[in-house]
Amino acid sequence: VQLQASGGGLVQAGGSLRLSCTASGGTFSRYAVGWFRQAPGEEREFVAGITWDGGSIGYGDSAKVRFTVSRDNSKDTVYLQMNSLKPEDTAVYYCAARESTSSLVLIREPLYHYWGQGTLVTVSS
Repeated sequence: VQLQASGGGLVQAGGSLRLSCTASGGTFSRYAVGWFRQAPGEEREFVAGITWDGGSIGYGDSAKVRFTVSRDNSKDTVYLQMNSLKPEDTAVYYCAARESTSSLVLIREPLYHYWGQGTLVTVSS
């Protein structure tokens, strides 16, 4: 499956963005999806994850309360709604996927088999 992340851009602190991860080439409804981010000079970190059916959702500490992950399997797309953005949210955001019908949210990078190219989010102060 191929993943395309989009929706990044420049936003002022306190603003919102919605990222999209659109898949092609597979039965996306059977894939768990995760969002990760990597800031300059930092390691990539888990942001949010959602199971194949949307039945389970999980967030990294940085995303709790402010971010919401969702999916529309009819559109082969997973979304990451980001509100109340802060300068420290500036990073390249990646989506990743793995064929899995488990009810557990996958939070570790090595568990994902497919990665998108990333979309840059820049939050100005």
